[in-house]
Amino acid sequence: MKALCSVAFALLSAVPALANISVSSPAIGATVTSPFTLAASADPCSSQAIASMGYSLDTTSTTTIFSGASIAVSVPASPGSHMLHIKSWGNKGASCTADVKITVIQKAATATTTTNVVVTSPTSGASVTSPFPVAASGTTCLGQSVTALGYSLDASSSTTIVNGTTLGASVAAATGAHTLHVKSWGKSGASCVSDIPLTVKAGATSSGGPSIPVSAVITKALQDLTTWTAEHDAGTSGSSSGSMSLVSSPAMSGQARQFATTYSNYGGERYNIKFGKDQASTNFVFDAELYIAGSASGISNLELDLNQVMANGQTVIFGFQCDGWSHTWDYAVNTGTPTSPTAHWMHSTQACNLQQWATNTWHHVQIEYSRDNSGNVTYKAVWLDGAEQDLNVTALSAFALGWGPSVNINVQLDGYTSTSGSSTIYVDNMALYSW
Repeated sequence: MKALCSVAFALLSAVPALANISVSSPAIGATVTSPFTLAASADPCSSQAIASMGYSLDTTSTTTIFSGASIAVSVPASPGSHMLHIKSWGNKGASCTADVKITVIQKAATATTTTNVVVTSPTSGASVTSPFPVAASGTTCLGQSVTALGYSLDASSSTTIVNGTTLGASVAAATGAHTLHVKSWGKSGASCVSDIPLTVKAGATSSGGPSIPVSAVITKALQDLTTWTAEHDAGTSGSSSGSMSLVSSPAMSGQARQFATTYSNYGGERYNIKFGKDQASTNFVFDAELYIAGSASGISNLELDLNQVMANGQTVIFGFQCDGWSHTWDYAVNTGTPTSPTAHWMHSTQACNLQQWATNTWHHVQIEYSRDNSGNVTYKAVWLDGAEQDLNVTALSAFALGWGPSVNINVQLDGYTSTSGSSTIYVDNMALYSW
């Protein structure tokens, strides 16, 4: 066969020439773990100076390209046999390719770098859906007190960094094998890394949430608004009080809202934000990240409500809560009429046990519902950390309260004790999609 490119190096006589491309890693027939290191260089291709190099894997049509005559990159791949295609391009359009067959095996379930970082989620070698929660903590790195934690995925040069000694995040990734790099930094510059191999599996929940049309209106960063109010919910027994502040840690966006609540005799504290006057939208997705600090044992119910005043002046209450007594997701119902209402909580068939939520980590909650012009609400589904739970129930939830046009959200925390207690939660990336 006539060679298209000059040979840059010689292999054993039994192995075909690899055009002009010299591959130092991986070797032909090598067994590697994911991600593996690809290192190669190229001489002129069809007498043309090398302008760029790149690679693709197996039969994918996607080629990753880098400028210059050498390449050094970390490549993720699922376990099994693969054909790695290493490519070079001349400055006048010539192209050359070298094919290297490799076998990828599952990396041992151990951290690759000695570090104090403790990763509680995901576990090494875990099979997850996207997005998946990341939870880690650390106090020292190479003898230095930890000042920040962070993470990156595979060979990405982008690292998400959070100040402090705890890390909570929700990470999206494509289906396949990946390596999560969880990192810590000491106060004098030391750095430590734990590498966590995982596999993102395909499935109904891999999208991590509801389907939202591109035409939807999104109101973002509701936690940052300065007009939040707090008050005791007179519908609960006992008493409660609460305070709020914006904090940089723990936070995912850079700024989260802290809700610090004290209770007695099962009292409930309601936090409310008004942010619009939309009377036309009939479909909604509530979306937020929640972080329970320390322990969830003091919280009986976590309530997340959306209220909308319709064009007829009646208020639709999209009431929704994780019920700590029945361990179910509950939804609000008016068993009376809008002008003579009787409000009730109804238990759904879907489980929610707040006391089993991992604490000191972020949880992604998405709630999808819609209404008609009479205030009948269809509670469609809730997603917790990407796992879908279908409700598909419809109930009247319209109330003639005499409110002016408004849209508002409640975050309510109810106490779990007949004596006294307290809890602290954080909310970040709070958004409402409307259409």
